[in-house]
Amino acid sequence: MTWQKWSVVPVWALSLIGAVIVGVFEAPELRVTWLAIVLAACVILTFVIQLIIHRKEGFVARATASMVGALGIVAASTAIFALI
Repeated sequence: MTWQKWSVVPVWALSLIGAVIVGVFEAPELRVTWLAIVLAACVILTFVIQLIIHRKEGFVARATASMVGALGIVAASTAIFALI
């Protein structure tokens, strides 16, 4: 994996850490709201990282991979919280 593809890992890590923090510390009725905030933070981080890279080749692929991965993690944690 090239260093440019590694730019998606921090976004996925933020979404996973954010989902765990929300699940542990937040009241059940507020979890969906906070998970939406975690996802918004992931989108912002995606664009910050991609702007720091300064490469237009593969921008859409990297940004899509970051956001779809974060969305998958947040969606899975939402499903888990709904079952609990």
